[in-house]
Amino acid sequence: MAHPYHHSLSSVRKWGGRIEDYQRIHDWFDESKKIIADFRHRALRHHAEGIFMAETIFGSTISLSTGRVIPVRWIGEQHVREDLGFIPSFADWMKAIRPEPWMGRALRMDSEEN
Repeated sequence: MAHPYHHSLSSVRKWGGRIEDYQRIHDWFDESKKIIADFRHRALRHHAEGIFMAETIFGSTISLSTGRVIPVRWIGEQHVREDLGFIPSFADWMKAIRPEPWMGRALRMDSEEN
């Protein structure tokens, strides 16, 4: 899916309520587009740990405008599955990143600077 609005429409079709009931959660998953505006932004939140992080931020459930209570985890799982087709682990994303020499470089610390 291209936009959190469309994920929210999908949530409405699945569980009822209004777009506004879901929008902030779907916005959060795609907020990383501020950093990189292509599919790589998904590596930051589109995985199992990201779904549990959403629960920590938004609570374990939300109450829809209809009064129905929906687990936030369901909404996160829906979002990730719609974008990727499955729910990867964070390790799945990391295995796909090609290591570069600068990533492991560390400067020697002088004992006088401590």
